[in-house]
Amino acid sequence: MSGYLIKDTTREEREKIVADALGVTEGLCDTNTFRLEEMYQDYIDGKKEIAEINAEFRASYVQEDNRPQKEGCSYAR
Repeated sequence: MSGYLIKDTTREEREKIVADALGVTEGLCDTNTFRLEEMYQDYIDGKKEIAEINAEFRASYVQEDNRPQKEGCSYAR
């Protein structure tokens, strides 16, 4: 296998990449692993790259910074 990009892999290779990365074992019934596999289904289907999926996941944790901003030697409220 030459890489992880969709253009460089077959569907079967992408399934194996995801399974190997998540430590999926035949017969394992772990709910959390199943949810992660669902998260990467668009990669397996060739719709989105892994980096895109990971970026979308991380973006859901970014929030507006509401901390007081420092102005000079004190903080503005």
